[in-house]
Amino acid sequence: MTAILTAAPAPARAQPTSPEPGDPAGAKPGLLKQIGIDQRLHQEVPLDLVFKDETGREVRLGEYFGKRPVILVLGYYECPMLCTQVLNGLVSALGILTFDAGREFDVVAVSINPKESPALAAQKKQSYMERYKRADAAAGWHFLTGTEASIHHLAAAVGFRYAFDEKIQQYAHAAVIEVLTPRGAISKYFYGIEFSPRDIKFGLMEASEERIGTAVDSALLLCYHYDPATGKYGANVISAVRIGAGATVLAFLSFLYISLKRERAAHRNAAL
Repeated sequence: MTAILTAAPAPARAQPTSPEPGDPAGAKPGLLKQIGIDQRLHQEVPLDLVFKDETGREVRLGEYFGKRPVILVLGYYECPMLCTQVLNGLVSALGILTFDAGREFDVVAVSINPKESPALAAQKKQSYMERYKRADAAAGWHFLTGTEASIHHLAAAVGFRYAFDEKIQQYAHAAVIEVLTPRGAISKYFYGIEFSPRDIKFGLMEASEERIGTAVDSALLLCYHYDPATGKYGANVISAVRIGAGATVLAFLSFLYISLKRERAAHRNAAL
């Protein structure tokens, strides 16, 4: 799976990449045209869709709506890297909030792979409950699996365009989460694998009042083409990681410089 970063205006659409020698992404550039996010704000998801929860119980999607907003995460549980990173970023952001899953909001993760089982979903849930570390958290996190028809209808409703590569037996999709209102209307999209706790908080507050956000420009991170034979990612993901690391270092140095400058000024004022 190569994570490909592409800039796109709202509604966000993935752009095809040019084939490069030795890059498996170049083998099927047409597949990338099928991947992306069509922002469908105000759209209500079909609450009558049937899935199975992590215990194997058959559930209607509507069981998780009606009382509080829902954070929806589409991906698949055996994804080599990026889907896990989306959930990691989400649980890290939610761990900072004073809001609790199961009280102020719910998290519903849905596998886009119809071959994945409730047992696999249960393993994923246990892993994230250990990371979230909130009392009664299990009541607010739900990991679902379903039929291809149910998955397709839900993905289409939120504008989540994905594709399956038969050659490498992996899914290609964007890294994104959606915040839905209690009645199931799409309120906001958040892109990437790291999420601002402040943005998530305000997104949940707006959604809880049935308010709908505005379409946003996005930088799509596409989950695609990890080569298990080499265990390597392409130059695109390496560049994206380097850019992210550089931005983090720059932000830290700027913060450090401003803090030292303020501290010195405070010392001068105290001396006077």
